[in-house]
Amino acid sequence: MSVADDKKTVLEIANKIKEARISKNLRQIDVAKKAGLDANSYAKIERGIQKPKVITLTKILKALEIKSSEILSV
Repeated sequence: MSVADDKKTVLEIANKIKEARISKNLRQIDVAKKAGLDANSYAKIERGIQKPKVITLTKILKALEIKSSEILSV
């Protein structure tokens, strides 16, 4: 996978996380708190600026009450 492909995948996952949050009428701070994350870190993940570690992504998925297949099917 090239660097460009990697960035594209990160952005696709970030957009799906954002869509899931919006569909549940949650604010970024709400998801961050539920996931036990710093609000700024969560915002960077959602914008595709920061790649989440697997454990962090798992916490976000639990906070959003969604399955990994909904986010990772890019």
